[in-house]
Amino acid sequence: MKIVMCASEVVPFAKTGGLADVAGALPVALEKLQQDVIIVMPGYKKTHELKSPAIKQLKEGVSWAQIGKGIKVYLIDRKDYFDRDGLYGDKTGDFPDNLDRFSFFCRRTLELLKEIDFKPDIIHCHDWQSGLVPVYLKTTYKNDPFFKNTRTIFTIHNIGYQGLFKKEEFPRLGLDWSVFSVDKLEYYDKINILKGGIVFSDLINTVSDAYSREIQTKEFGFGMEGILNQRKADVSGIINGLDYGIWDPALDKQIFNQFSVKEIEGKYENKSGLQKMVGLPEKRTVPLFGIVSRLAEQKGFDILAEGIDEICKMDLQLVILGTGDAKYHELLEKMVKKYPKVISLSLKFDDALAHRIYAGSDIFLMPSKYEPCGLGQMISLKYGTIPLVFKTGGLADTVNEKNGFVFDVYSKAELIKTIKKAISAFKAKAGWSKLVTAAMKCNFSWAESAKKYVELYGKAKAKS
Repeated sequence: MKIVMCASEVVPFAKTGGLADVAGALPVALEKLQQDVIIVMPGYKKTHELKSPAIKQLKEGVSWAQIGKGIKVYLIDRKDYFDRDGLYGDKTGDFPDNLDRFSFFCRRTLELLKEIDFKPDIIHCHDWQSGLVPVYLKTTYKNDPFFKNTRTIFTIHNIGYQGLFKKEEFPRLGLDWSVFSVDKLEYYDKINILKGGIVFSDLINTVSDAYSREIQTKEFGFGMEGILNQRKADVSGIINGLDYGIWDPALDKQIFNQFSVKEIEGKYENKSGLQKMVGLPEKRTVPLFGIVSRLAEQKGFDILAEGIDEICKMDLQLVILGTGDAKYHELLEKMVKKYPKVISLSLKFDDALAHRIYAGSDIFLMPSKYEPCGLGQMISLKYGTIPLVFKTGGLADTVNEKNGFVFDVYSKAELIKTIKKAISAFKAKAGWSKLVTAAMKCNFSWAESAKKYVELYGKAKAKS
C-alpha cells in the first residue's frame, strides 16, 4: 500500500511528546513490512538547523530528507509560519495564528501529493494539527479523481488537545459555512479541529485498546464521547511500540553496566551506580523506586503528593526526574530536605539520567490518572524495573499481576497499599527474580504494532 504519514512532529526532526516518536518509528516498521511510506511534516526552524539527517530543497516551499532505508520525509516550508523557536507556542502560550499555520499545512500536504504524483491508499493523520486533511478530502477535494481511492485514518494521541478556535476565524479555512455545524466542526460555538478529524476520517484509532474505550466515556472523552459513540464501529486502539534500538539494557551505552535477562546481575551494579550518583545510600536490600515524568496531576502527582510524607517513612528510596507544576516542585523540594537519605529530586530533563533510572531502579512508579499509551512502563519492563501503575489506558494494556503492580481505584490509600505490596514482594527474593525475568521477556516492539496498522489500513481501504 501507498501510505502518507501526516504529523506535526516527527523524530528525529522535531519533538515535544510521544506523537513524534510514533510518527518517526511507525513508518520505519511499515517499510520493513514492504509498505510504500512517505512522511509529511512542517519544516520548522529547529528542523532546518539539524546537521543530520541531511535536508535538501525539492522546490520553493518544500524540502526533503530520508529516514529508514528509503522513506522520504517532506517538509512543508513557510518562513512566516514555521521559522520560529517553538512548534506550537512560546512561554506566553499558543501561537495566535495556529489555525492559519496548520490549515495551510493540511492543504499544502494534499497539493504536494499531487505534485510528486504520490497517489495514496491511506493518509494517516495524527492529532488535531493534521485533522483538517480528512475534512478537506471530503469537501474541497471531494470530486478530485487523484484522491478517489484515498482513505484516511485519524489517530488521537491525547484527546485533551483539540485545536479550539474562535468561530470568527472559520472563513480562514476556506470551507463552506455548512461545515460549521453541530455534527461537523462546531463545538459550543467554536471551531474544533479534532472533532473535524473524528467526523470526516474513514477510521479513528488511538494509542491503546483501553484508551479507545475510555475516550468514549464522559470521564475521559473531554466532550468528544458523544461523537465517538456515534462512530463506535470505526474506533479502535493499537498500542504504541517501543524502539528497542534505543531502549535495551544489553546495548545501552548510557547506563553504568549493560545487562540482559540472561545476565541480570549487571542490573544491581546499575542500582549501586545510580544511588551513588544521586546521593542516596548504597543499599541493595532497600527497594529503589524510580520516576521519570512530567510533574502534573494527570501523571498521578495529586495522589502521590497527598501520600508523599507517609511514603518517605517506608523502607524504600525514591529517585525522581522531571519538571512540571510549581506546586509539586515546592512540595518535593521540602521532602528532600526532610528525608535526604530517602528521596532524590532532579527538576530537569536529562536523557542520560533517565536511562540510568530505568536501569538502576527496582520499581518504576507511574500512577497516571489517565495515560493514552505511555512508554515509561514499557521501557521499565525491558530494564527489569517493575512498573507500579494505575489501571488506565495503555498502562492497563501492558501491565498486569504477572509483570507488575496495578491498582484500580484512583486514591492515595490504594497507591500506598500497592507500594507496600511492592515492597513486600521485593523482599521475597525468589519471587522477585521471577517477576524481573517475566518483565524483561515482555515484547512491545514496533514490528507487532505495525502489523496491526497494516490490518487497519486494509480495513480503511475496503470502505466505500
